Amino acid sequence: MTVTHSGQRRTPKAAKTSSVFKKVVMAVSGIILVLYLVAHMVGNLKLFAGAETFNGYSEWIRRIGEPAVPGQTVLWIIRLVLLVAVAAHIWAAISLWRQAKRARPQQYVARKQVAQSYASRTMRWGGVILGLFIVYHILDLTLGVANPAGHDATPYDRAIAGFSNPFVTLVYVVALLALGFHLRHGVWSATQTLGQSNKTRERTVNAFATVFAVVLTAGFLIPPLSVLVGIIE
Repeated sequence: MTVTHSGQRRTPKAAKTSSVFKKVVMAVSGIILVLYLVAHMVGNLKLFAGAETFNGYSEWIRRIGEPAVPGQTVLWIIRLVLLVAVAAHIWAAISLWRQAKRARPQQYVARKQVAQSYASRTMRWGGVILGLFIVYHILDLTLGVANPAGHDATPYDRAIAGFSNPFVTLVYVVALLALGFHLRHGVWSATQTLGQSNKTRERTVNAFATVFAVVLTAGFLIPPLSVLVGIIE
């Protein structure tokens, strides 16, 4: 007769495979989003080149692929890819969190949380803040419905009108700082999941993740702060 102790649980092979799959989904979707963020940051920095250059860049994005494909076709493909990546990232994050919560005894969870870094502990709330910010960002600068300059204004005028408001800029600063923490831990986690890190490389990976997060966050913060203090008008 075989006795099974309820306190000794083993994770089934299927559950382990599912966990690995979800981590890969989170890593790959995160990489897609990071590549977009890099391109988006470079585009935002064109505010320093003036209204004509920035508006021209915004128009170019809408016309990528012409005349081979109708206007905005490539733009909508990019938007759909990003939407799928965001949905996959959120699904993987929530699913892994629930799976870990079910699998770990309460005392283990408490000890684990003490050992985690600040960025790791705030990943979940940082994700929520970023999700809300993305909605506001689209309403503000993409659609213009939440922007002081209105929907009919040029992209440059919307950026100037929005970032000239200290409260709006503060919202962006808070969201971008959350992005920085999210990126720092996310880059490190992605390298772990995809097998590009080990004990000997851990210090290098940690340094790269920190520098990358700081540079990208700074790149996003510079334009709105420059508008606020009058460097960009």
